[in-house]
Amino acid sequence: MKVTVLGSGSSGNAILVESQQARLLVDAGFSGRDLERRLAAVEVAPESIDALLITHDHCDHTRGMGVLARRWGIPLYITETTRSACADLLTGTEDVRPYASDQSVVVGDLLVNPFLTVHDAVDPVAVTVTELPTGDKLGIATDLGRPTATVRHALRHCDLLILESNHDEIMLRESPYPWSVKARIAGSHGHLSNRAAAELATELVHAGLGCVILAHLSESSNDPGLAYDVVAAALDRHHFDGEIQVGVQSRPLASLDVSRLKLARKPVQLGLF
Repeated sequence: MKVTVLGSGSSGNAILVESQQARLLVDAGFSGRDLERRLAAVEVAPESIDALLITHDHCDHTRGMGVLARRWGIPLYITETTRSACADLLTGTEDVRPYASDQSVVVGDLLVNPFLTVHDAVDPVAVTVTELPTGDKLGIATDLGRPTATVRHALRHCDLLILESNHDEIMLRESPYPWSVKARIAGSHGHLSNRAAAELATELVHAGLGCVILAHLSESSNDPGLAYDVVAAALDRHHFDGEIQVGVQSRPLASLDVSRLKLARKPVQLGLF
C-alpha cells in the first residue's frame, strides 16, 4: 500500500491511498483544478481513482468533491448527514454511495473502517484503511477535538499514522483570531495541539509503526519545525525509531510505501547454524 498526502493544513486536505487493485482519495479539500494539479504532480490520472471518501462537511475537506466526482465519474462515499450539509457542492448527478460511521467500505482490496470523532462538524469521522492481501494498516485522523477511547482503539496497530497536530497552544493564544475562534480551536470539539498530538502518538507507538505524519497544521498558530520537535521528543522517549514527517499545505509529500516501512522496522532474524 502506498500513501501520498497531497496537501494538509487549515485550508485544504486530501490523501491518496493506492494498492495493487485500487486508488482511494480521502477528502477533497482543494478546488477541482488544484486537486488535478496535485495528482499530476504525483503522476496519477484523476480518472484512475476508484473512490472518493469524505470524512466530514468542513470546506477544507470537501471543497472539490463535487467537481472531481462529476468530471471524472468517481464514486463519492459520504454519510447522509454530511451530504445534506454539503448540498450546495452537489448537483445530484454524482455517483453518491452513502456510508455510516459503523459501516465498513470496501474499495478493491482496500477495507475502510470509519469511526466517530469529537469535532464540531455535523457527522465527523476518521478512518483506518487496511490493504487486505498484506494487512498493511493506515490511520487517518486529522480533525480530533480530543482523543476518545473510540479513537484510541481504532488507531491501534497502525503501520502508518496520519495524525492532526494543529496548533501550538502559546501561538494560538497570541494569534489574531477572535477569542471565540481561539476557544473553539482549543476546545474539546476543535483540534489537537502539538502537545496533545504527542501524547496520543506515544499511546499508539508499537513495534510495527513505521511512520507518523503530522497533519492539519494551522498556518497562523503553528510552525512545522515546532510541531516536529514536540512530537519527536515525546516519541523519542518511547524509543520510536520510525520516520516522522510533517504535511504541508502547498504541495504533496513524497509517497510512502507502507510495506517497505514495515520491513525496515523488522529485525533480521539470524539462523542458529
